[in-house]
Amino acid sequence: MGEPTRRILLAEDDRFLRKAAETADLILLDLIMPKLQGFEVLRALKADAATAATPVIILSNLGQDSDVKQAMEAGAAGYFVKANLSLQALVKQVGEMLGGTG
Repeated sequence: MGEPTRRILLAEDDRFLRKAAETADLILLDLIMPKLQGFEVLRALKADAATAATPVIILSNLGQDSDVKQAMEAGAAGYFVKANLSLQALVKQVGEMLGGTG
């Protein structure tokens, strides 16, 4: 049998809340979006029983320690600053969260 199909939701704009209702195994969330800030979205995802257990990894240009701390306290499973983004590290963390080795 093959590997199970995994769905990752990449949230990069204000329309993603509709997409979050679809079944996703992991969410990649930007904090700076046109209409709804990512911190609000993260808190809403963690407050909703349908998405509370879904891991959320932050991909953001906000790199201050206070931003990272706020996201992690709100329930983020990981945090990557886009300017310093290592795709290899991101792939590894996503793989680990989805039950693989990355």
